[in-house]
Order: sequence, then C-alpha cells, then structure tokens
Amino acid sequence: MDDVLFARGQMAMSLAFHIVFAAIGVAMPLLMVLAEGRYRRTLDPDYLSLARSWAKGTAVLFAVGAVSGTVLSFELGLLFPGFMRHAGPVIGMPFSLEGFAFFTEAIFLGLYLYGWEKLGPRTHLFAGCVVAASGAASAAFVTIANAWMNAPRGFRVESGRFVDVDPIAAMGTPFAAHEIVHGTLAAYLATAAAVAAIHAVGLLRNPRSGFHRKALGLALALSVPAALVQPLTGHWAGHEIAKGQPAKLAAIEQLQRTQSRAPLTMGPIEIPWALSILAGNSPDTVVTGLEDIPPADRAPPLVRAFFQAMVLSGILLGGHAVWSAWNWIRRRPPSGRFLRATALVGPLGFLALEAGWIVTEVGRQPWVIYGVMRTADAVTPMRGLVVPFIAVSVVYLLLSAVVIEILRRQFREAQ
Repeated sequence: MDDVLFARGQMAMSLAFHIVFAAIGVAMPLLMVLAEGRYRRTLDPDYLSLARSWAKGTAVLFAVGAVSGTVLSFELGLLFPGFMRHAGPVIGMPFSLEGFAFFTEAIFLGLYLYGWEKLGPRTHLFAGCVVAASGAASAAFVTIANAWMNAPRGFRVESGRFVDVDPIAAMGTPFAAHEIVHGTLAAYLATAAAVAAIHAVGLLRNPRSGFHRKALGLALALSVPAALVQPLTGHWAGHEIAKGQPAKLAAIEQLQRTQSRAPLTMGPIEIPWALSILAGNSPDTVVTGLEDIPPADRAPPLVRAFFQAMVLSGILLGGHAVWSAWNWIRRRPPSGRFLRATALVGPLGFLALEAGWIVTEVGRQPWVIYGVMRTADAVTPMRGLVVPFIAVSVVYLLLSAVVIEILRRQFREAQ
C-alpha cells in the first residue's frame, strides 16, 4: 500500500466518520422541531421530553461533527495540496457559504438549547426551525463542492493552471441538483430509521411507554416518505451518472461490453434492460462498457459491491416503509413483529449512506477532479503517510466509543 492509498484511506476514514454526524446534523434538528411543534399544539409532556432529549443529543452530535469536519478541511489541504492549489479558487465560494450556514446553525442551536424558559414559544420554535434549515443548507453547500469534483465547470486549464475562473458557473455543475436531493433524503432516512429503531426497542421493553410510542411515530413520519421517494432520486442520479460519468456506471455494474438493453444484476438476480432504462429511460439506451474505457481510467471493481449494498438496504427500508404506511392507513398499533423489524432495519440507513458515498468517491477514481486531475497528481509528496493514517483511525475509534456511551446515558436519563 503506497502513500497515495494511505492518503486516500485517511480521507476515507475521516469522511466515513464525519458523514454520520453530518447526516444526523441535517435530520435530527427537524425531528426536534417536530416534537416541539407537537408539544405546542397538544401540551403533551411526552413531546416536551422528546424535544428536550433530542435537543441534547443534537448538541453532542453537532459538536463532534464540527470537530471532525474541521479535521477534514485540514486533511484536504495537507494531504492533497495539488488539488487545493488549483481547485481552491473555483470551489471556495460553496465552502464559504457552508461556513455561514454552519455559524448560523451554531448560533441558533445555542438559542434553542438555552432559551426554553427565556424565549417565547414561537421564538423558541423559530430558532429550532433555523437550526434545521441551516443544517440542511450547510450540507447542500458542501455537496455542491463534491458535485463539482464529479462534473467540473467554471474554469479553463492553460499550461497546467486554472484560468478564467467563474465560481458561480462552478456552483452550477449539473451534478449538484441530484446529489443535494439524494444526499439530503439519505440523511433524513438514515437518521429517522435509526431513531425509530432505538424507540422500537424501547417499546418492546416497555409496551405502555407513551414516550417511545410518540417518538416512534415522529421518526416514521420522516423515514417513510424519505424511503419511498429515494428510489426516484436514485434513478435520477443514475441517469446523470450515465451522461456525465459513463466509466462509473460501467464499474458499478461491471458491464464488459458496450450495449443497448443492458441488464442490471442484483446478486444472482438479473433484471433485463434495467441498466439501459436507468441510464436513459429507454431499453434502447446504449450503455458504455469497460471495453471502451482505458484500463488506467477504470474505477476499482469494489464499487459494484458497495452499490449493491446500498440498493439492497434501500429495498429493505422501502419494504418497511410500505408496511409502516399500511399500518397507518389501517390505524393499527405497532405489533411486536413490526417493532422487531423496525429495530433490525434501523442501521440500514447509515449502511446505505456510507455505501453510497463510497460509490460516489471511489467510482470517480482515478480522478480527484473528473477528467481534469488524477488523484495521484494531487497527493502531497510527503512520505510516511501510514503514521497519520493509523493515528487518525485510532482516534476516531476511541471517539466513537465515547460518543456512543454519552448518548446511551442521555437516552437512559430521558426515559
């Protein structure tokens, strides 16, 4: 394993850790606001306990997400100086806007946490809404920067330099729209499914708990529509990838031959024409195969395994969402079997989220800026990158254990 792979591995470890907290930072404030909104309408103390409990959890996770996000920004400059030297002026604007959104989120989260008795009910609820909106905006601006790496715009390359830089045009990258929508829904789905799983376990242990029953209802109110809409945004993403990154689509399916009516396989199951339909909404769409992609420009084959893990997780979450909707339509209380299923599918949202980002990032390889700059050309010339890779990995593992213990204690106190 050379230094390029260690640099990539360290970024991958940091991003895999941070993306969990980033997703929770997008979705958890919305659940927090929904709980308070229900309390303001019903004056049910269970909803007040939920809002306060979720607010405390949001604060802990926000702090960890802020620290891990800062580490990522330093790693980007230290490990990939070639990328930042050229790309910094082009994508500096979305990163700056992300900073404004982050500061707004931090300020209003402080108001929300410490303003229960000091702010009026409407003002306090408004502060929570700003936290939820600014968290989503922060994620959207970072996603725009990633979308630009996948479909770069707003510059020309002249003698190895980026000239005629237009940050506004760069933010208009065609990959931005589907990445933002698909990624935001993934954050809502992953977080809400995990929250539903936690409270489903609580209901299994204490079937009469109004606290857990209401928490489960709010979590499902967010996870069910997200799970049902997500396949549509996934199709949209596949269509854009087929147009802008045909090598990634070929790697995802490991399609060897360029062809129309290309099948899509899920494990042992082959779905005729499905890949062509995904790529162009028609079975006659021609999908580029690996035979037409130079070996040096092909993404690693492991992209396929992560894509299938993402899709399978989405299918299971979608099936659970249909079951949840059917229970709601028939006004059925959650059965023990449903609660056990909810607990089992809870982690799948984050599994799909992690797998999806691996597909996005590894599927772009060997490019750090697609079609413009290779990852190997952007890495620092410093040697011995195995040392920071191991050190960062150990720190993140220890930090994960600490965060889990803190949240476990807070959850017990809230019951």
